[in-house]
Amino acid sequence: MPKQPRAWQRMLSGRRLDLLDPTPVDIEIEDIAHGLAFVARWNGQTRGDHAYSVAEHSLLVEALFSRLWPDAPVKWRLAALLHDAPEYVIGDMISPVKSAVGPDYTALDERLTGAIHIRFGLPATIPVKIKRQIKRADKVSAWMEATQIAGFSVEEADRFFGHPDPDLIAGLDITLRPAPEVRREFTARHAALMGDL
Repeated sequence: MPKQPRAWQRMLSGRRLDLLDPTPVDIEIEDIAHGLAFVARWNGQTRGDHAYSVAEHSLLVEALFSRLWPDAPVKWRLAALLHDAPEYVIGDMISPVKSAVGPDYTALDERLTGAIHIRFGLPATIPVKIKRQIKRADKVSAWMEATQIAGFSVEEADRFFGHPDPDLIAGLDITLRPAPEVRREFTARHAALMGDL
């Protein structure tokens, strides 16, 4: 009988995360923060001396979500912070690659998202309305990233992501930072949100 390929990854915390059957007990925020701080958005095709990480992006999305919906319950702010959390093990695939991989990528992402959400007290699947709100903040973040660090013209970014309200993004300029600094901020923001739940 052929040997089954390994479908788990050892985390720095010592946890062993099974990608085909992830469980909440194998998920630690330190592993997520570390992984996301070292995963580059835009396939690393950004200006600057440091990669723009998924952790940095997640902090921006949560800030934008909080500006768009200042009265949103803390749990949905936490969901916004964790919206790309599965990428700590599966990486950040750009949209064209996700489309090429197809439904298998989506299923893997959904399994990991469900386990992560349960681990931190969220429902495995968040309501569609909240997903749409997070997606709106995500698109504003993508526009900011595209125009500030990824080489897009404003016109090109407007076509792909829509033009955001200038008041919404005021004071949220993107600054590229070393991964350990972003990791610390992501972990601290997660702790603050968990403390407010």
